[in-house]
Amino acid sequence: MIGGIGMTEIIIILVIVLIIFGAGKLPEVGSALGRGIKNFKSAVTEPEEKKSVESEKEQKNHNESKD
Repeated sequence: MIGGIGMTEIIIILVIVLIIFGAGKLPEVGSALGRGIKNFKSAVTEPEEKKSVESEKEQKNHNESKD
């Protein structure tokens, strides 16, 4: 039991997903979902130092475009 969802519920959800997307689209859907999760994790766990360096670059570019 994962977070209140049992094995039966997971199987029902997977069958519904298979019916909606079809067997041919499932690899594409899984790949897109995986990329989305990877991008989200990297955005959340990105070090503050990297964020500050990027914001300094953006600010510098913005100031140069004003001149």
